[in-house]
Amino acid sequence: MTAKHMKDQLAYMIASVNRQLESELEERLRPGGVPIDQFRILEVLDAGEPCAMGEIAEQSLVEPATLTKIVDRMVAEGLVYRSPDPHDRRRVLILTAPAGKALFKRLRGISTAQEQRLVELLDSEGAAELRNLLRELIQ
Repeated sequence: MTAKHMKDQLAYMIASVNRQLESELEERLRPGGVPIDQFRILEVLDAGEPCAMGEIAEQSLVEPATLTKIVDRMVAEGLVYRSPDPHDRRRVLILTAPAGKALFKRLRGISTAQEQRLVELLDSEGAAELRNLLRELIQ
C-alpha cells in the first residue's frame, strides 16, 4: 500500500483529524494549566450532573482506570467531589465543585470557538452532514 493510498483511507483521515483537533484544544487549554482530560470531564459534568464514573468515562472518551486517577487529582484540586448515590449506596456520583464550575465557565469558550471554526469551515449544511455520517459510524 502506498503512502498516498493510506492517507486516503477513511480510518486514517478520521484519526488525523482527531489528532489535529485534540492538539489544537490542548494548545489552547495549556495557558490555563488544564489538561484536556480534565476539561472533557468538566464538560461532561456541565452537560448534566451528577454522573457516575462509567458515564463520564464513556462520554469523555477516557479509559476507566485513567479516569479514576484524573478524578482523584481533580478532587484534590477542589474541582469535583464524590457523593454516594442516594438510590444505590455502592455507586459513587461525581459532581462539580464551585471551583470546577468557575474554571469550566472560564474555559468553555475554547471548545465553543473550535466548534464554530469547524462549522464555518464546512458551512452549516456540511457540518450537519458530517455529524450525521459520523453518528452512523459511532454505533
